[in-house]
Amino acid sequence: MDWLLIAIIPFLLWAISLYKVLYASQSVLFSNYDIIHKRNVLLVIAHPDDESMFFAPTILHLISKGHNLHILCMSTGDADGKGNIRREELICACASLKIPVGQVKIIDHPDLQDGFSNIWSSSLLSKIIEEEIIAKDIELLITFDSFGVSGHQNHRDVRSGTFMFLSKYSGRNIEAWELISTNITRKYIGPIDVWLSIIFARSHAKGMAYCIINNHPRKSFNAMAQHQSQWVWFRKLFVLFSSYTYMNTLRKIEL
Repeated sequence: MDWLLIAIIPFLLWAISLYKVLYASQSVLFSNYDIIHKRNVLLVIAHPDDESMFFAPTILHLISKGHNLHILCMSTGDADGKGNIRREELICACASLKIPVGQVKIIDHPDLQDGFSNIWSSSLLSKIIEEEIIAKDIELLITFDSFGVSGHQNHRDVRSGTFMFLSKYSGRNIEAWELISTNITRKYIGPIDVWLSIIFARSHAKGMAYCIINNHPRKSFNAMAQHQSQWVWFRKLFVLFSSYTYMNTLRKIEL
C-alpha cells in the first residue's frame, strides 16, 4: 500500500499542477505587467524551433494581449543540410502562433551557421539586432539567458550579442528580458514546475521577473509539430515533459 501511494503521488501532483496551468488567472499573475499599451516586441532566437520549444508561453501571452511581436532567427538551422526546409517550417510554426509572415526574419549568414561548436560573433549579432530594432521600431526585446536553456553554444551567443547591443546602445531605452534556464530536474517535470517558477518570480523585486503561464499547452504542441523535420520521438517527449511548454519565467536584463 505504501508503494502504491508513493507511485500515485507524482501523477496526482502532475494532475493538480496541470489544472493550475490550464486555469491560472493571468490577470492575477500579471497585475504589474505592462499591458496598458500595445508594444513592438522582438524575440531573438538562434534556430527554427526555438520559438516553439522554449518561448511558446511568452509568444502566446504577448499575442493574446495584442502586442506586435516580431521574430528574429539568427540562422536557418542548416546543421543537417535542411536549412531551406527548416526556414519554411518556422514560417508555418509562427503562423500557428498567429505571427504574420512579414514579422518573421530569418538570417542566413556564412558566419552564423548552426552547430554546437560554431561560435558566433557578438559584434555581428549586435549589428543585426540593432538593424532590426531600428527597422521595426522595437521597444521591448526578449531572448535567452547566459546558459540558453539547453546550453547550446548558439543560444548563448545570441544572449551575448544581445547584451553587447544593450551595452553599446543603452541610450535607446530598450527594455530587455531573458528566459531563465532551470536545472535538469525542473526542466523535465512539466507543469509541476509552475509552483517553483511562481516562487522564483515573486522572490525578485517588483517588476523584475514574471512567470508566464501557458493556459493552452496544446498550442505549443501544434507549433512544434510544424517543424516536421525535427518532430522525432524524443522531441515529442521533450515537449510533453518540458516545463517550457507550460510556463516561461522571464527576468529583466540589467546592465
